Amino acid sequence: MEINAATLAGIYTNFSVIFNQQLATIKPMHDLVAMTVPSSGKQVDYKWLGNIPMMREWVGDRQIKNLEAFDYSIKNKKFESTIGVDADDIDDDQVGVYKPMIQGLADAAGNHPSMLTFALMKDGFAKPCFDGQYFFDTDHPVGSASVSNFGGGAGTPWFLLDLSKPLKPMVLQIRRKPKLVSITGEKDENVFMRNEYLYGVDDRKNVGFGIWQLAYGSKDTLDATNLEAALAAMGSLTNDEGVPLNITPTHLVYPPTLEGAARRTVENMLKTGGESNEWYKVVKLVKVPWLA
Repeated sequence: MEINAATLAGIYTNFSVIFNQQLATIKPMHDLVAMTVPSSGKQVDYKWLGNIPMMREWVGDRQIKNLEAFDYSIKNKKFESTIGVDADDIDDDQVGVYKPMIQGLADAAGNHPSMLTFALMKDGFAKPCFDGQYFFDTDHPVGSASVSNFGGGAGTPWFLLDLSKPLKPMVLQIRRKPKLVSITGEKDENVFMRNEYLYGVDDRKNVGFGIWQLAYGSKDTLDATNLEAALAAMGSLTNDEGVPLNITPTHLVYPPTLEGAARRTVENMLKTGGESNEWYKVVKLVKVPWLA
């Protein structure tokens, strides 16, 4: 196959079709736990997370919440993945062997937001959210009280989440979506020195913490006793004025190593002794490979 501008343009078009088709097949897991926020600059300010909207009787003037105490922003980061295509393979009409690699680029780009989201969730025991406390902590300030969404322990973490609301526990911030790009110019150093054309994907995005009240993290044993404590802790949450937030956990999120414990706790109709399991299907189970 003769290598010229038309040939290279055709290869890029073909690779783009393969890339976009594969990207469309991916069902990202982050959509379940993260609210996607578009970004038009280097970062986005999220101090508004400190104000969960609630109605009150309008007596006198409107009450405007002061969010100056909160300072939480998410800065966008750049990400990329690149492969090289040997010019000899184009010359020998062997471009088809690169199809799996282009599909691999799409898989990497499509799953990367989920990888980032759940990696940050796993790190939530040691990284702060909008109120300055660790996302999973024992002393989140609520009014004059300190409130916990951490179940203690030092083992493998698991998470109880309320995913029924428009706001979510996590944030995925998108500045630029993934796109396939290439370097195929004859005067490019990589082409001239290495006889290689480059194809890659890049984007701009980042992840952060959303509403901590919608998430409960524990490193203690995943069993009925600790699940009950987590459900009670989330269900009793209030706002600064003591009004219940109506938090109703919907999902139990866990790594593959806790598959058995999760199923025994939530999906067995009967306990070991034969009595009914009061927590049978109280929440949906979500196994996340990126929590391993």
